[in-house]
Order: sequence, then C-alpha cells, then structure tokens
Amino acid sequence: MRKFLRDKRHPALDFLRYVGPGLIVAVGFIDPGNWAANLAAGSQFGYKLLWVITLSTIMLAFLQHNVAHLGIVTGKCLSENATQYLKPVVSRIILGTAVLASISTAVAEILGGAIALEMLFKLPIPVGAVLTAGLVIWFLFSNSYSKIEKVIIGFVSLIGLALLFEIFIIPHIDWISAAKATIRPSISSASIPIIMSALGAVVMPHNLFLHSEVIQSRQWNLENEAVIQKQLKFEFFDTLFSMFLGWVINSAIIIIAAAVFFPKVVTEINQAQEMLTPLLGPASAIIFALAFLFAGIASSVTAGMAGGSIFAGIFSEPYDIHDPHSKLGVLITIVAATIAICVLSLVTTTFNILIYSQVFLSLQLPITIFLQIYLTSSKKVMGKYKNVWYTKMLLLLMGLLITVLNIILVMNTFS
Repeated sequence: MRKFLRDKRHPALDFLRYVGPGLIVAVGFIDPGNWAANLAAGSQFGYKLLWVITLSTIMLAFLQHNVAHLGIVTGKCLSENATQYLKPVVSRIILGTAVLASISTAVAEILGGAIALEMLFKLPIPVGAVLTAGLVIWFLFSNSYSKIEKVIIGFVSLIGLALLFEIFIIPHIDWISAAKATIRPSISSASIPIIMSALGAVVMPHNLFLHSEVIQSRQWNLENEAVIQKQLKFEFFDTLFSMFLGWVINSAIIIIAAAVFFPKVVTEINQAQEMLTPLLGPASAIIFALAFLFAGIASSVTAGMAGGSIFAGIFSEPYDIHDPHSKLGVLITIVAATIAICVLSLVTTTFNILIYSQVFLSLQLPITIFLQIYLTSSKKVMGKYKNVWYTKMLLLLMGLLITVLNIILVMNTFS
C-alpha cells in the first residue's frame, strides 16, 4: 500500500485527500446482491422497507468504522492481526473460511457483470463471467492501488448518476411516503424474509477484511500520536460519507422499484430491465443495465482485492499486487468464482446461484465479526485504543443480531 503524504501547504485539503478507502468498501454495499434484494423489496412492498436500508447502513457504518481503527492503530489488516495474535491452527481455519467467503462473494459479483453483459449484448452467462473475470484480473494486476481507488470512485459516481437519471424520468414518485418509510419501521409476515436478508447479509465478511487493509494507504506516521488521532477522525468522516452514499444508492433502487414496478413482483435483474422498456423507454433500460454492469465490475475488483489481502495475511504480509501471495490470493478468488459460475449455470438459475453464495456468506459472517470484536477489544492488540466497554457491548449485540438473522435466513432458504 502506498503512503499518504500530508500537504502542509493546504491543510484544509487533508480530509478530501483522505476520502477513498470508505468508498472502496461502499462498493460491496451496492453490489448485485443488494440490487436484487432492493428490487424485490420495492416491487413487493413499495416504499415500506426503506427503513431497513437506514438501519442496515447504521450497523454497517459502525462495524466498518471499528475494523478500520484496527488497521490504523496496528498498521496491519484484520488477516495479519489474526495470524499474529491467534494460535496458528485457529487462525488458519478462520482465514481459510474467509478466503472461501471472498470466493463466494466474487461469485455474486462476477455473476452480476455477466448478467449485465447478457442484458446489453445477449452474451451467455458463462461467456460474460469469463469476460468479467478476465477484465478484473487484468485491472488488478496492471494498476496501482491509487489508480484502482480513482476508478472505483468513478464507478460509484456513474452508478449514482445513472440512478438519478432513472428517478428523474419517473413521472410519479411519492416522496412524502418515501421519507416517512425511511425512518418508520413497517413489518409484516410476508416482508420478514426480505427484512432478514437485508439486515443479515448487508455486512459482508470480505469488506471487514478489506477496510482494515485499504485504510493502510492513508498512513502517515504511526509513531506520531497527533497523526494517529487525525487519522482516526478523518477515517470516521470518510466512513460516514461513504456509507451515506451507499444508503442513497440503495434507497434509490427501492424508490425506483416502488414507483415503477409495485405491485408487480420482480425477483430477477433481467426481469426489471425488460419491464423498464415499455414503461420508461429503451434509454432507461440501457442505463439501468450499464449501472448494473458498473456495480458488478467494481464489486468484483474489491472482492479480488479482499481475497488477496486475506491470503497474504495468512503469511503475515500486507496486500501488494506485486507480491506472489497477494497475486495468488486474487487468482484463487476470481478464478474459483468463475469456474463455479460456469458449472452452476449449467444446472441451475442465476437466482439460485446468488442464493447459494449468500448462504455461505451467512454462515461465515459471524466468525469474522467476532474475530474483529476479539481483536479490537484486546489491549495487547490495540493498546489504549481498545474498545471501551459500551462499544464492545454494542458490537456484541450487533454480532448476535446478525448471527440470529443469518441463521434464520439459512433455515428459511433450505426450507
């Protein structure tokens, strides 16, 4: 990771120069899986489930903020800290499941890119998956982190602009109902599966590992107490800003689905795109598919980075695409996910592939969350920056809530 140099001539620009790591993580919050869940929520229940996005964003911001502190204070990512402070057998098992979680995440992300290429160019899913994976591997292997960060920020901006265009051309949006639904919970027996899916799966294990890694790009001097304090402050605002953008984009998808599709149930991305054409015109369908393509490619890149970071951490190394362990971790993540998509697409639907990937993430996520809580609450690891008792309690409550939701989600999936 590159070192971030402070500009002494323009101290007011320090924070703007710091923005970036949070946006890298926010991409995982607007990935193809979230698009599918949001379209289902808006098309089935109108604006009523917007509050779920608000609650899940608050939970996500709190957890990501906490794991970023680990990276700032220790100068090492979650994977490196696990290798250093856990028994070798325990750390290898935990990090092995984390690599599998990154592969599972990459399945959904690369599949999203393949679905977008199918919508735009009628390419078969396996062909689209191979093209998406090839682009991601080339991009990660041939660019520095700073350039990747800029491109990801560009992708997030394009996704936001595309959704703003969609909202602009929709003739009737009930903004008053949408505003109320954002903060007013509404629960029915029929909406519980979608609520559990959104709350239980919005925090993704690979993002917790990734945030603790990419935050290293902003380190100035860990031995300077004043610098650490400034980093912690800037990271907090970067995380809040990035999660806010994720909240806006996810809310926009639900609003579009509620205004255009409700009460027609939409469960497939292709179905949503096809329905947009007669309702809002061919331009809206193309822009929708392009935004989904940007989301699929950007999230695939971050999934590959996370896999490389976790794998390198097993060998007590930071993520560096020129290092063999990081490069191998990226290849394992992207190639394994692509093979899984090509094989599974021959025997089941894309919707089922997404479900299978989310099930494994649901099983692994509690392991990562409680690993994070253990490390960030340890004085040996964090020194005086360890979690205070009420922060630890909030983290444990969130971990338990997400664990229960994921268990119920897995049980409902198999039933």
